[in-house]
Amino acid sequence: MTDLVPRQPDATPAAYDAATLAVLAAMEEAAEKHLDAIRPHNTKRGYANDWALWEEFHGWLAERTGQPLPLTAVTKGTLVGFVVWLDTIKLAAPNSIDRRITGVTVTARSEHGIEVPKAATVAARQALKPLKNDPERQARGRGKAAAVTPEQLRQMNAAVADGLTGLRDRALWLMAFGIAGRSAEVAALRSDSIVHVSQGLEVHVPAVKGRPPRDVVVSYGKNVDTCPVRAWLTWRAAAGITAGPAFLPITVWGQVGDRTLSPEAVREIIARNAERAGVAVRLTGHSMRAGFITTSRRAGKREEKIRAQSGHAENSPAFWGYIREADKWTDAASEDIGL
Repeated sequence: MTDLVPRQPDATPAAYDAATLAVLAAMEEAAEKHLDAIRPHNTKRGYANDWALWEEFHGWLAERTGQPLPLTAVTKGTLVGFVVWLDTIKLAAPNSIDRRITGVTVTARSEHGIEVPKAATVAARQALKPLKNDPERQARGRGKAAAVTPEQLRQMNAAVADGLTGLRDRALWLMAFGIAGRSAEVAALRSDSIVHVSQGLEVHVPAVKGRPPRDVVVSYGKNVDTCPVRAWLTWRAAAGITAGPAFLPITVWGQVGDRTLSPEAVREIIARNAERAGVAVRLTGHSMRAGFITTSRRAGKREEKIRAQSGHAENSPAFWGYIREADKWTDAASEDIGL
């Protein structure tokens, strides 16, 4: 029987001369530079945080296998293992894991010259697929943030990791609480905009996402374990920070990086430390902000003072929701009514 479509000759790789190869290599390099130039700044920061988590995963893996692997070994096995680690150890939401797969593969290619095999990314997303169908996993990180209490902050301090990472983490979550800061604001803090004075710290909180900047003060705490001033000064001295970002990434080998932490990294540091300490509720980045407002209100602070610290507008529904939560047991309607 005659074939309806004539048989095509076997494809053979094109053979290029040295000059052509040089031009192609230059075009590849130019393409990477162009893509990097047009990539949004927040995306770059997100990718940097993804790679920092990749480094942390490798450190965790090395502790269990006794054999450190090169970070450039982005294979089917390591990438699927990364997915499982993010799900079971970090309790990350499936959509967050999906983004991290992309961040690791893009960083491996653009900064380390490693082309990740398609089979590896396909396998990683196959491992991710059933997680996306799990409602409990999809709900991770959603809902109203629990307001942290001073008791929970002390609980976190008691379980903090040793070394520079622990000093940074404690300073970060206490600073977030002290300034009633959003995760993006904490990530954007500059060390030279945190001024030590006799009463505590004068902190310039920069503008983020169109919100106006503000200047706040953070007083010394009575309890050493939860004093944001002492925690900041200790971290700053240990890390040798004199200018630039207030909080920096730290590798699994204890080396301080030079990139600004992303807001997502701030949230994960807080959630990870709360989980490590066995805090009964799941804390998020917003828990520090909510916790400051409710704690300050219960201590009798005036509404306008609290709003100046948190940067809320006078008619903010979120702010007044926190105030109502703090006030619900103050002169409760059911109290002392003869029951």
